[in-house]
Amino acid sequence: MRITTSAILRNYKNNLSTTINTLNSSRTKVMTQRSFNSVAENPGAAARASQLHRKYYKNQDNLSMLNDVQSRQDGQEDAMRQINDMLKTVGKDYGIQAMSGTNQTFETRQGYSSALKEFQKSMVLSLNSTYEDTFLFAGSDGKNPPFVLSEDGTLTYRNINVDAAKGSEDYKELDRLSNEKLYVDLGLGLSLDENNKVVPSSAFNMSLPGINAVGYGKDDDEMSNNVIVLTGQMADLLSAETFDAQQYQKLASKFDKVSTGILNQVTELGVKSEFLTTTKDRLENTDISLQEQMQNVEGIDLAKALTDYSWNQYAYNAALKVGTSILSASFIDFMK
Repeated sequence: MRITTSAILRNYKNNLSTTINTLNSSRTKVMTQRSFNSVAENPGAAARASQLHRKYYKNQDNLSMLNDVQSRQDGQEDAMRQINDMLKTVGKDYGIQAMSGTNQTFETRQGYSSALKEFQKSMVLSLNSTYEDTFLFAGSDGKNPPFVLSEDGTLTYRNINVDAAKGSEDYKELDRLSNEKLYVDLGLGLSLDENNKVVPSSAFNMSLPGINAVGYGKDDDEMSNNVIVLTGQMADLLSAETFDAQQYQKLASKFDKVSTGILNQVTELGVKSEFLTTTKDRLENTDISLQEQMQNVEGIDLAKALTDYSWNQYAYNAALKVGTSILSASFIDFMK
């Protein structure tokens, strides 16, 4: 059987092309560290990888949202602690015991009254704290300052007087606002009930209406349930020319009673923070697991890939040498 030079060259070019493609493929795997770079190379693995990537990016979104919620809640807790410290100072240094003896002089009471007014304003400022242009204690309306303290001592929450009488429309509205929810999805399997409302156990409620912390409405004796209003009323009594010690004692006692609302909110925030920490650990573990799964589906054994690349490079160089021999011999034959 006669083998022509053209046949040898044709076979050589085909084999060389295969060698080049194999070399390029092994080089690409080493550079990208992926077992495939197109769906056609491995359709099954590509479909599995697509599912893993969707889960991974969703988990990343949940982690990002959780970090944002944690920062927001840290701001709420800091503000609550600031108010709690002020309430402790007021209860300790401005209680009825502090108004005995020489402290009942008009000049001394004036100084105490001014200090209480400043505490009152500071508490309102803390309740109007913001995080990234969102008011922390405004419930679902985070774009407008929730609390406004007027010159006459009237305190409003979202334009409603916090001293609304029980049974009134304003009180009912305050009651509704105090139960507002603001749910976010943290990867808990967000779902809706038959009324198209969020199932509480499937999402995280990051709403904290400020009136839950400082109180609203009045009791049966027509005394305010709001610590900020009570602080102002105590200041007004102190600034009066005639000091009503009995009324001041009632206000101070009521103040001590309703001040516990802040501590309750701080405790609730602590429970929520613990929940967020646990959820974050779970999401971070999920993140690691998904990365491992993606590596198993898409990744390569780098040592094996480098070995294959070195071998394919060697085969390519050998093919070039063979080609040199073939071409040289063919040229000499042609000259003869």
